[in-house]
Amino acid sequence: MSTEDPAEVVRTLRRGFDSGLTKPLAWRRAQLVALRRLLLDGGAELERALALDLGKSSAEAQVSEIGVVRAEVDHALRHMRRWARSTRVPVPVAVAPASARVVPEPLGVVLVIGPWNYPVQLILAPLVGALAAGNAVVLKPSEVAPATSAALARLVGHHLDPRGVTVVEGDAGTTTELLSQRLDHVFFTGGGAVARIVARAAAENLTPVTLELGGKSPVWIDDTVDVEAAARRLAWGKFMNAGQTCVAPDYVLATPPVASRLTAALAVAVTAFYGLDPAASPDYGRIVADRHVDRLASLLEGEHAAVGGTVDRGTRYVAPTVVDGARLDSPLLAEEIFGPILPIVHVADLDEAIRVVRSREKPLALYVFSSSREVERRFLRETSSGAVGVGVPSAHLLVPGLPFGGVGASGTGAYHGKRSFDTFTHEKAVLRKPLSPDTIALAYPPFTPRREGIIRRFIARTGSGDGS
Repeated sequence: MSTEDPAEVVRTLRRGFDSGLTKPLAWRRAQLVALRRLLLDGGAELERALALDLGKSSAEAQVSEIGVVRAEVDHALRHMRRWARSTRVPVPVAVAPASARVVPEPLGVVLVIGPWNYPVQLILAPLVGALAAGNAVVLKPSEVAPATSAALARLVGHHLDPRGVTVVEGDAGTTTELLSQRLDHVFFTGGGAVARIVARAAAENLTPVTLELGGKSPVWIDDTVDVEAAARRLAWGKFMNAGQTCVAPDYVLATPPVASRLTAALAVAVTAFYGLDPAASPDYGRIVADRHVDRLASLLEGEHAAVGGTVDRGTRYVAPTVVDGARLDSPLLAEEIFGPILPIVHVADLDEAIRVVRSREKPLALYVFSSSREVERRFLRETSSGAVGVGVPSAHLLVPGLPFGGVGASGTGAYHGKRSFDTFTHEKAVLRKPLSPDTIALAYPPFTPRREGIIRRFIARTGSGDGS
């Protein structure tokens, strides 16, 4: 349980924000530099915590967590001053003479609720955008990754300004208390069931939300590609972090001949990555909690694992597993797997694959392995998803210029790069018009027939242009 009083934390941050502390670019820059220092000086501590919570190797912790946040920090430091500038916009003739501009301003006190699967990256990456935009920030790490939560609380408290950034640890009750406060934005990463609770709670105070969720991210692979090379890419994207990745390939759609070749190639890739016994590999992670091991074990009941299939509840180990020929009505295809199990569904052709994707909720990501540009175009044109990766899974989140977020059931809103800044920013419209000459006088009542005629002619003339 948290030792912090959520209401007092929010009040303290509100005082800091209202005092103007967080708005100057100098403060924002100082906090981002301090966050980069946190990642450098505290990197070893974060690596140890991630190993305790998820069995992550140091290399994977750097590549998939710490390094991602460092890249976001460096990108924001390079571009923040430009992002924060006001921009002029043209005014229509009806309003001239006047000047108009858009002024970016911070939202206020924002809450970032992190998940357990990437407990460093997915709470600190949104923090980068919130700080760059000039907000005061409450961070709520996941209690399901307790070692990482404790490390974040200590490191953030040591490196960042407590008047503008605070970590609150605790369970679901603490999160509920935080959500009941008057906040200016809530940024949540997690599953759909909890997202509904977060959205309902935020709605009580009309607090806007960003929901970064997940879903069943499908893969199409055909016989126009090097199946062995594609298998290595899929094995990397799927079995990283023991499959506990929101953008991991969730299921594969392939014709039976391609599926047979892919299954064999995936077995080779798993051995190349993790050895004959992945349980002994220092590079293969563990499932975060016993209940998640039980959930994954239940999904495998009645299924034939062509690769892997071993479950060890004592060590929270689930082997890299491939189920070839999975049925569309299988429990494996009902909900996001969020573990190291990859079902391959046999389809007759591309048309059937697209029908399968369209029949389900819109995914967070969709992956296409095909050398045909027409196949790529059909997926882009005929399906909807948060992102599309052609030839590679998961890597789009490493590109700061690409928005990261879902659509429909896979999420609301996006971040990374400038979009993180935009997520935590209000674009304030500012119009300046002198009192003289009073060109608005034409619109003052009373509206005589002559004045109405002038107005109609003016609207007809100006309405045909773009008004700029």
